Amino acid sequence: MSPSTRARPWWPSLPVLQWGRAYNRETLLGDGVAALIVTIMLIPQSLAYAMLAGLPPEVGLYASVAPLLLYAVFGTSRVLAVGPVAVVSLMTAAAIAEHAAAGTPAYWAVAITLAFLSGLLLLAMGLLRLGFLANFLSHPVISGFISASGILIAASQLKTLMGVKAEGHNFVELSLSLGSQAGQVHGLTLLIGALTVAFLFWVRSGLKPLLQRLGMAPRTADVVAKTGPVVAIAVTTLLAWGLDWPAQGVKIVGAVPQGLPPFTLPLWDLGLWQQLLVPALLISVVGFVESVSVGQTLAAKRRQRIEPDQELVALGSGNLSAAFTGGFPVTGGFARSVVNFDAGAQTPAAGVFTAVGITLASLFLTPALYYLPQATLAATIVVAVLSLVDFSVLRKTWGYAKPDFLAVAATLVATLAVGVETGLVVGVALSLAFYLYRTSRPHMAEVGRVAGTEHFRNVQRHAVVVSPRVLGLRVDESLYFANSRALEDRINDAVASRPELAHVVLQCSAINDIDASALESLEAIDLRLRGAGLRLHLSEVKGPVMDRLKHTDFMRQLSGRVFLTHYQAIQALSPGVG
Repeated sequence: MSPSTRARPWWPSLPVLQWGRAYNRETLLGDGVAALIVTIMLIPQSLAYAMLAGLPPEVGLYASVAPLLLYAVFGTSRVLAVGPVAVVSLMTAAAIAEHAAAGTPAYWAVAITLAFLSGLLLLAMGLLRLGFLANFLSHPVISGFISASGILIAASQLKTLMGVKAEGHNFVELSLSLGSQAGQVHGLTLLIGALTVAFLFWVRSGLKPLLQRLGMAPRTADVVAKTGPVVAIAVTTLLAWGLDWPAQGVKIVGAVPQGLPPFTLPLWDLGLWQQLLVPALLISVVGFVESVSVGQTLAAKRRQRIEPDQELVALGSGNLSAAFTGGFPVTGGFARSVVNFDAGAQTPAAGVFTAVGITLASLFLTPALYYLPQATLAATIVVAVLSLVDFSVLRKTWGYAKPDFLAVAATLVATLAVGVETGLVVGVALSLAFYLYRTSRPHMAEVGRVAGTEHFRNVQRHAVVVSPRVLGLRVDESLYFANSRALEDRINDAVASRPELAHVVLQCSAINDIDASALESLEAIDLRLRGAGLRLHLSEVKGPVMDRLKHTDFMRQLSGRVFLTHYQAIQALSPGVG
């Protein structure tokens, strides 16, 4: 048995044993430099995304340590950086909001429980090799969901940028609440937020080219540009302290506990688990899709590969570790993974070094965050998530596939108008509904021979030779319960309209599977044709399909024959045409 066909064990592997054996000084240098850059980027992101999830800022640091360590052991991507991300943080806030008030110990306990459930689900899916389930989230739907989530996240941060109180679980509620508070805007807070947003946007697009024009090497310029959020945090924190902004009404982060991530336990409340199960599943699937997408993209650039089922195990372990160290749901982040890749990370050890950097920040840097304006963190979130918004998918799907456009548009509208969970469910449900509708009405073509060749094509598209005694019918879809009746109707119509017909040849070149319902339909078709003096034949049946058919009563009682090629069938049944 070859390695490609040998059955894989059900238990997870340890990729760390593969890349760890070849670890050397050069690899250490690349991982160390990448870890330094990602740590600088991850500190403000972790603080901001924790607050986006409705949690104290230090929880973001806690969620960025243990998951990185566990992913280094179980993950198959060499550069994926695991931690808090914007969309999952938003989904976390939406899932917990109805169970506890944001910022309370009870809220934090529910977040820990949500991470625990997400970890269990991901781990179970990995052990059962259910990574294929993520394929039910189509790319257009995910794109629409992430774009809508980006808008929703940015809108949720406007209250902090404006220095007002606003509530709402969707875009409509937030907009109305913000509108009612327009007269209460805190001018200094708005100025801080607006200038920080403008600075961060400029850093993203203008700083690197400027540094290169001044003679800095491209890689160094890129590293310096990535420190923009850290510079914004440092400058606004110093100004808040020196100018006493808190006395002027500017809200600051306040005391951030110093120390290592604590040991925590989820709530052992089965009723709560039942209520969190669906949100945990949605968070798990969305996080997995985002993580695998970026992991596969970056792995392909180095001619490497990742194993989706093993990634489920790695992300599940990471979320379980977050639950036991005071964190909340995490996944592989797009922006920081790309930075990790560009900075030269060679192995997941870069994540281990990043975890060490975050730990040191938790131990020694948190007191310096006391005067950090909340508007600065809100600005970093706004700039980060607006890069996720991409409406080009609407234009592309409108021009190519209207059902996909409707699914994307419905996902966008439902996410903004109702909420993130509803939006995702609507998108998935519509995608599946359109798929079932399309496959229930399969394309079926009558085929004829192209003169002078052994090729058969659609009679409505090509000038072909056909016989009045033989109907060659190609079904361009697997046969299953939803479309088997359509095949029966098509053949019945053909038989009724062609009195000279003697043979029906079903060309099976596009049929990858035949389920039990479709098999019964084939038996009924054969019985009906035999009763009318006609015979049913099959051609070009694929091996796996034939393996299942050959032991059935249908094959033993088939009125006609099974031909290797459609050309042989026509030669045998209508020599003048074949």
